[in-house]
Amino acid sequence: MKAFFQKYHRTLFYCGLLLLGLWQARYTELQDDEAYYWVYSRFPDWGYFDHPPMIAMLIKAGYAIFPNELGVRFFPLLMSIGWVVILEKLTERKNPFLFYAIILSIALIQLGGYMAAPDTPLLFFTALFFLLLKKFGENGNLLNGSLMGAVMALMLYSKYHAVLVIFFALIAQWRLLKKPALWAGLFLAFLLFVPHLLWQNHHDWVSVQYHLTENKVNDQYKVGNTLNYILAQLVLPGPFAGLILIPAAFLYKWKNGFQRSLYVTMTGFYLFFLLTTFRGKSEANWTSPAMVPLIVLSFFYLEEHLAWKKWMFRLLPLTLLLITFARFAMVFDFIPQKRLVFRFHTWKDWPKAMDKITAGRPVVFNNSYQRASKYWFYTGRPTYSLNWYKWRMNNFNFWPLEDSVLGKPAYYLDIKNPFVMQDSIPYRQGFVEYRFDSCFASYAKIDVKLLNEGNLRCNPGGMMQTTIRFDIPDHYAAFIRQHPPQNDTIRIGFFNGKTWLKDVITDLRLSQVNEKKEQTIRFSPGLPAGKYYMRFAINTGIYTPTHNSAKIDIVIE
Repeated sequence: MKAFFQKYHRTLFYCGLLLLGLWQARYTELQDDEAYYWVYSRFPDWGYFDHPPMIAMLIKAGYAIFPNELGVRFFPLLMSIGWVVILEKLTERKNPFLFYAIILSIALIQLGGYMAAPDTPLLFFTALFFLLLKKFGENGNLLNGSLMGAVMALMLYSKYHAVLVIFFALIAQWRLLKKPALWAGLFLAFLLFVPHLLWQNHHDWVSVQYHLTENKVNDQYKVGNTLNYILAQLVLPGPFAGLILIPAAFLYKWKNGFQRSLYVTMTGFYLFFLLTTFRGKSEANWTSPAMVPLIVLSFFYLEEHLAWKKWMFRLLPLTLLLITFARFAMVFDFIPQKRLVFRFHTWKDWPKAMDKITAGRPVVFNNSYQRASKYWFYTGRPTYSLNWYKWRMNNFNFWPLEDSVLGKPAYYLDIKNPFVMQDSIPYRQGFVEYRFDSCFASYAKIDVKLLNEGNLRCNPGGMMQTTIRFDIPDHYAAFIRQHPPQNDTIRIGFFNGKTWLKDVITDLRLSQVNEKKEQTIRFSPGLPAGKYYMRFAINTGIYTPTHNSAKIDIVIE
């Protein structure tokens, strides 16, 4: 038995990872964002509001094979195991059992490796990029440069964080930039990424605006954001191993240019996202590409320091016990903990009960792309998220879903709006409220544009005047003529950063702007001196006002 294990330990290790992942992927309830990415795959495109298209392509391919949770996660799971295989190659396979201990201790791999998220293909292609970077350092020919370029493009198609990987890795070995083959690779990466750039240009660079100016931005620094970030980075490679792996990786003295690239990339990621905590919340998984250099560098350090390696093995049984318990808690509903139940065991029954009530009619969720996506996945019924103008946009603002519901009988769902809704059904955490509308209408596809250029300015208490144009799709215009809206408002919301301040209700109505698209309006923001932005929003009756313009800067002086 011992001889068999010694001979086939690597096969047993990877087969074990695969079988555990397949079981977990099939029987764990789909997570909110996974369902959202599954809806991505229903609308193949070169880009999406939140992310590049790689995760959508992987899900579409897997779901074509297995039309269930496993299909959504199948190719991300294979990539999760694939980047571990590449990692072992980067460690030169010197000490496989130490490597296994590290991999089995990392929560990101054990508890998140089966999930369908953009981080998974990014990690796979990041590991592959470093493997090719190592080969390019040994032989900087055109073939290796081109392969690097292709992988760089695949990284970028996975997640925008790839820009940081490429920058830090290459700046650490800046002499490689003297090689023409590297520039050929960079140019190839650019060419392959052009379709996504064209998509961004066609959609007014919405992803860039969201990630750089809107995502998680606060008006004031909160020390809790920084402390939570530091704690999360310790736990992400853990739950206990982070206390060993992170200091080990930073203590390791790199011995060549390739290891310097690993070290600079890891350090750069942690410092970059530490700095982002000064402008808002930083999600724990944003540093996930740093996991590649972290594992490789910590492996080399532990191999050289026996005391550290012993602690790694001592903590492994406790880590495996906790991870095994967590795996079962994700699949089996035996722990009555509210947050755990809400995340992993809420969507088993009530969507099917609601689907019987709706009798196949369209369903609209109030401002929740997660619930709309999960309902669609678990019932097979296309849904629409009516997004609130005070919150961020998402891809439901772009997909042709509102168009398909316009004027049709539909059900409107929410979980915290009993005064608007007519009835409810129970679920594990409370009640889902709903109401029936025989002729549903919302107008998020109407776009309001400012015709005069430059910032709007006025004195505190003063008036602003501007000319705007309403771009109304033809079928919306025809619907408005046939069904003149009742109780509709066209309002201007004023914001300071992410904080909504107030609304000014204009005297414009949809029937009016439907006949005359260009309108000159005067309004008073009624705000103290400062820089703000405003956004136009339209609603009818009880429904949420929608995003109907880009952010428009204003100055009160």
